[in-house]
Amino acid sequence: MSTKISTEEMEEIMEGFQKVDVDGNGYISACELGNLFQEVRMPIAGYQLRELLQKLDKNKDSKISVEEFTAIFQDMKDDTLAQGFKKALNKKEGIVAISGTSESSSEGTQHSISEQERIAFANYINSSLEKDLDCKHLLPIDPNTGALFKAVSDGILLCKIINLSVPETIDERTINKKKLTAFTTQENLNLALNSASAIGCQVVNIGAQDLKDGKPHLVLGLLWQIIKIGLFSEIQLSRNEAIAALLEEGETLEELMKLSPEELLLRWANFHLKKVGMSISNFSGDIQDSKAYFHLLDQIAPDGSSEDAPRIDIDMTGLHEKNLTKRAELMLKQANRLGCKQFVTATDVVGGHAKLNMAFVATLFNKYPALTKLEDQEYIVKVETREEKTFRNWMNSLGVNPHVHHMYSDLMDALVILQLYDKTNVPVDWDCRVNRPPYKGAGGNMKKIENCNYAVELGHNIGFSLVGIAGTDLNTGNETLTLALVWQLMRRYTLKVLEDLGHGEVAGEDLIVSWVNKTLTEAGKSSIKSFKDKSIGTSIPVLDVIEAIKPQSVNFDLVKTGSLSDDDKLDNAKYAISMARKIGAKVYALPEDLVEVNPKMVMTIFACLMGRGLKKA
Repeated sequence: MSTKISTEEMEEIMEGFQKVDVDGNGYISACELGNLFQEVRMPIAGYQLRELLQKLDKNKDSKISVEEFTAIFQDMKDDTLAQGFKKALNKKEGIVAISGTSESSSEGTQHSISEQERIAFANYINSSLEKDLDCKHLLPIDPNTGALFKAVSDGILLCKIINLSVPETIDERTINKKKLTAFTTQENLNLALNSASAIGCQVVNIGAQDLKDGKPHLVLGLLWQIIKIGLFSEIQLSRNEAIAALLEEGETLEELMKLSPEELLLRWANFHLKKVGMSISNFSGDIQDSKAYFHLLDQIAPDGSSEDAPRIDIDMTGLHEKNLTKRAELMLKQANRLGCKQFVTATDVVGGHAKLNMAFVATLFNKYPALTKLEDQEYIVKVETREEKTFRNWMNSLGVNPHVHHMYSDLMDALVILQLYDKTNVPVDWDCRVNRPPYKGAGGNMKKIENCNYAVELGHNIGFSLVGIAGTDLNTGNETLTLALVWQLMRRYTLKVLEDLGHGEVAGEDLIVSWVNKTLTEAGKSSIKSFKDKSIGTSIPVLDVIEAIKPQSVNFDLVKTGSLSDDDKLDNAKYAISMARKIGAKVYALPEDLVEVNPKMVMTIFACLMGRGLKKA
């Protein structure tokens, strides 16, 4: 077993894991493992697949976790089966190895990038931003070269893609667009990275310099996260109630809402394919012959019943083409007639590139869901609150595994909560106290409750206020009590950053208010009484602190003053949040939190600014 893994080696491991974990649930299943070998044309017999899974699956739960995947890379030399796995991983179609060096590794590290992803993302950006005048110096990007990696280096394109995926995340007034210098470019990249983090992207190992240098594996990884968030934003019941039509017999709406966007996308495809007696179980091997795609296009194409969508008849004669690549090309011609030829080429379809095919199907869903809301049934669909959204994005930005799609159902086994303790320097006994999935049989839920009880116990041990909160509350998704625990974890994380910067001085609300007022007074500005001060609703105190930290950064000509309407306050708040991120503060709060003077979120904003101010000192 090798010793400590370097940062670059860990990046390589995570890249490899994400290649195989197509559905993004944080585990590699037997199906995904088999698809990998099929995709790289190295098919193995069923018994060999089972033998390999047993070898890699250390805790015998029938799937491979990140920890087990890491162990594979650490102990590879004398293991023929594991070597075969890594060989298959490195042989994926269109994968190019890029050398990188690490201070901790004299031999350097190999990073692999997918040429198909580079081409797909370049084409997506070209079509999405072709009319954006701020990007005319960057577009069109040549998809056949490394131009994409240079195009992100000034930060403008990244900011635009973030706003494309989650509109109004970044106030465009804060983007530096003209006569860029090294300094203003750095500001743009800060703004992009901190905004990406705020919408739930994991950017822990990515720095502004990495993007400026156009490091391919980091650029592609970040772009995929941003694009995926945008593609999947509509694939949820709260945004499209017609998804209720996908309910299966005996299934409750609550159960349907627990499905991840990837699972819903597969359910949607099969809903339409069922009409022609077909089904698929993945977006890799099952779509390589294009048959499922032809029938899916035929099912979702407009039938002319709606005035704003003229009838489109899909030409199905391509199904008779024997050459798979030519058949895929004919299928994509039909997809283009629907305006949906994005992300995949014929080679990607035949090669079964799972990530890009999933993006293609998401594009089809977003444009032509072809679902009818069930009129005879009333559904109460809960819309995610701002607070829930902020907490969920914060958790995902820290790289918790599995990804949190739903605030409560995804925390019911407490694994994510225990990871958050870990990330806030609370020791977690992973070996003896934590149960991991699958939670089989009648006692499966008890294993989850044991985790939840342990999570509450850890909170008590470090002084959290958890009066009336039991493990069963987390396990049953009690919203109020789950939020109470998650908030205290976020607060601890925020204050821990300050304590580290302040050489161990215990940070708290009083200390932050004191620092804010000292900063404002020294700048000749008005102080605040607390995080409930009504003046914070104008965002002017926040902007004054930003200006004090980084003089001449705020354009006060853009700031509304005097008697402000709600729209004026929101306009100021959007500017303030983006300016905070631009100067390097990792703010998760939303503009509305400032307008409404939400004291919890206001505290996090000032705490992040204090952290930025301490770095300056």
